[in-house]
Amino acid sequence: MTARLADIAAQAGVSEATVSRVLNGKPGVAAAARQSVLAALDVLGYERPVRLRRRSAGLVGLITPELENPIFPALAQVIGQALTRQGYTPVLATQTPGGSTEDELTEMLVDRGVAGIIFVSGLHADTTADTSRYERLRAQGVPFVLVDGFSPAVRAPFISPDDRAAMRLAVTHLSSLGHTRIGLALGPRRFVPVQRKMEGFTRTMRERFALAPDAVEADLVEHSLYTLEGGQAAASALLDRGCTAVVCASDMMALGAVRAVRDRGLQVPDDVSVVGFDDSVLIAFTDPPLTTIRKPVPAMGQAAVRTLLEEIAGTPAPHSEFVFLPELVVRGSTAMCPPGGPGAGRPLGDRPGASRP
Repeated sequence: MTARLADIAAQAGVSEATVSRVLNGKPGVAAAARQSVLAALDVLGYERPVRLRRRSAGLVGLITPELENPIFPALAQVIGQALTRQGYTPVLATQTPGGSTEDELTEMLVDRGVAGIIFVSGLHADTTADTSRYERLRAQGVPFVLVDGFSPAVRAPFISPDDRAAMRLAVTHLSSLGHTRIGLALGPRRFVPVQRKMEGFTRTMRERFALAPDAVEADLVEHSLYTLEGGQAAASALLDRGCTAVVCASDMMALGAVRAVRDRGLQVPDDVSVVGFDDSVLIAFTDPPLTTIRKPVPAMGQAAVRTLLEEIAGTPAPHSEFVFLPELVVRGSTAMCPPGGPGAGRPLGDRPGASRP
């Protein structure tokens, strides 16, 4: 037990005596210290004593579109931890291709009596989707909060990153490195975050390079899928148009863009610079480490929980959108623009398409 107490105390950053008092249910321990001990038990894989298991204040559903993109598990973890600290039990419901739809997952959660639901990048972000489903949910008395994607037709609180500001950060960074042919790789046009990124990108390119909005969209924007393969296809099309830098709507797409560059015998960032979006887990350890726009996941997740609990408590937030500012994280995938375009400074035999002996 002594070794166990020492391990828990070291993980929690408290004394062994404090751990002992928490495990034995004795008073005189600050709430923060008690929470640290409980978290240490969980991290180290110890089972909590029965006396420390508190009854759940209720179930809260969390619906995400997928878990393959690491940004969604990251957001789910923040939301789950915040709910648990408030005494609620999170129930994660994930859509899969050919599996349950958002409507089916919502119905399942409602049937299980959830206290509320948080939707992440759901149909509310799709401008072609029928938003009446959310009005029906509200009529059932189920509080909900919507993350990523705003709709003026839905009476609910929204939590979003500032996608326009994100593109301004990316373009400003790349233009400071001498890039003028900057491309944007995006997901399908019908989604609100995609449209906002296009607006921010187009406006910044117009301001910096005196380009016509139609020219920017027609020549420097490529729509694809939010996957590695989608990023590769979009970046390949942009490289064909002479882009020396590619901004991607997700880190997964950015990794595909890096692959597209290398498939041509070029290098990132010597020949082409690449910027991602999200700052997903492990992105700092890619080759090269990815310059990206950090999505404010902790702040957004905590705000989503706080707003939902206010809804549950009967003090709903107004029909409004809480917008969180992103952050540029500069790493190794961006560099000065090569004179003459991608590969121009390389020996003739090293350029893509050049004949080799």
